[in-house]
Amino acid sequence: MALWLYILIQLRSIVNVADNSGAKRVGVFKVLGGSRKRYARIGDIVVVSVKEAEPGKQVKKKEVVKAVVVRQRSNFRRKDGSYIRFDENAVVILDGMNPKGGRVFGPIPREIKEKGFDQIASLAQEII
Repeated sequence: MALWLYILIQLRSIVNVADNSGAKRVGVFKVLGGSRKRYARIGDIVVVSVKEAEPGKQVKKKEVVKAVVVRQRSNFRRKDGSYIRFDENAVVILDGMNPKGGRVFGPIPREIKEKGFDQIASLAQEII
């Protein structure tokens, strides 16, 4: 089996949260986008369950929410032929199509804005 299979975001993946909604780590239990879609890539929406959260914030432990993938460890090919990859898998918790938190931490790829998540791109510290 290839190494890249172990770093894709799929069912039961535990990923970090890149915003200040209160959740720290979440578990993926559904990749949206079709019945046969197995892996989530940058810009895909996933349904997650909060595994670890800060007390007294918006999102609580065991809560089920939707999130968008903003970083992935696997190589991601851009339209110009270059590849980008990150050190961690990370998501931003959504409230409709906007982020639930008021800040987004870490680098965010420009593909997020191209996929229609303009609010996430504007809150990001750094766009790559």
